[in-house]
Amino acid sequence: MAEKNNNKNGVLVVSIEDRDSIKVLKALASERRVRILSLLKDKRLNVSEIAKELDMPQSTTAIDIDILEESGLLDVETIPGERGLQKVCKLAYDEVVIQLPSMKKTMEENIIRVEMPVGLYTDFKVSPPCGLCSKDGIIGYLDVPSSFYNPKRAVADLIWFERGYVEYKFPNNLPPDKKLKRLEISMEISSEVPGTNREWPSDITVWINGVEIGTFTVPGDFGDRRGKLTPSWWKLAGSQYGILKRWIVTNEASFIDDEKVSDVKLDDLVIREHTSVRVRIGIKPDAVNIGGLNIFGKTFGDYEQDIVMVMEIE
Repeated sequence: MAEKNNNKNGVLVVSIEDRDSIKVLKALASERRVRILSLLKDKRLNVSEIAKELDMPQSTTAIDIDILEESGLLDVETIPGERGLQKVCKLAYDEVVIQLPSMKKTMEENIIRVEMPVGLYTDFKVSPPCGLCSKDGIIGYLDVPSSFYNPKRAVADLIWFERGYVEYKFPNNLPPDKKLKRLEISMEISSEVPGTNREWPSDITVWINGVEIGTFTVPGDFGDRRGKLTPSWWKLAGSQYGILKRWIVTNEASFIDDEKVSDVKLDDLVIREHTSVRVRIGIKPDAVNIGGLNIFGKTFGDYEQDIVMVMEIE
C-alpha cells in the first residue's frame, strides 16, 4: 500500500510493487495531470480556474481532477459558488517518492546507501539535443523535451540534454537519533555533443536541497570505444561512457572527490527539516562551459550503478 505521511502536504511514498499504488502511478502518467499538480503547488483553484490557466476544456479538466482526487494526490472540497456548487482543489502532498525494485537501499552500521534510477527525476528543464533511453531502446522522441514526461522514463538508463537540469528526491532515511557525518552523491557523467568529442568541456553543477555544492568541468563526450555496459544496439557514434564523480558534503566543507570546491557544510542543507533530499544536477545558465550533460545508469557506460546517495552517520 502507498505509504502516506499522516500530515497533509507531507510525502507520499509509492512502490510499483504494490497494487494499491497503481491509481497513483496512472494518475501521474499524463502530462495534463502533471501540469495540474504543478499549477496547484502554491495555490487553491476551482475546476474552471484550472481549465482557464492551462487552456484546457473544462470537461477534460473535470475528468483529470476526478482521477487525481481518486488517487489521493488532490484534496477537493465542494463549496457554494456564484452559479451553484464548485470544486476547489489543492495538493494533498508536497512530495511523491516512487520506489522501484531497482531503487536499492542498504543500511550498514553507519552507512545508508540509496541508488536512484537516472530516469526517476521529479523535476526537469532541458533543451535539445536531448533524449532518454532504456537498455532496450529510445524512450519517446529524440530532441523533444516533452518526452521527459513519458512514464517509461522510470526505466531509463541514459539521459542527455544540452542545457538545463534534472532533479531527484531521495528518501531521507536519516534515523531521528543519529547525526549525519557525511553526505555523498555519485554518478557517471560526460558532456553532450552531436556525435562525440573528447575535448568538449561542460560545467556540471550539483545542488542539494536548493544549495549549490560545487561544479565539475567534465572534459568531453567519450566515444573512442564502446562503454563496458553499453548495449550493442546503441550506435557507436553516440556517447559511450563517462567519468564517475562524487560530490561530498561534510561538517567542514564540500568536495568533489578529494578536492574542496566550496564552504558549504552539512548544517547548510538542513537535512532534518525535509522528508526527502533534493538533488539537482545541471548546467548553470551563466556557466563558462555549456557543453551539455549525459548521465549514465547501470546498463550504460563503464560503471554498474545509477545515481547513488550515501549518508554516513555518527
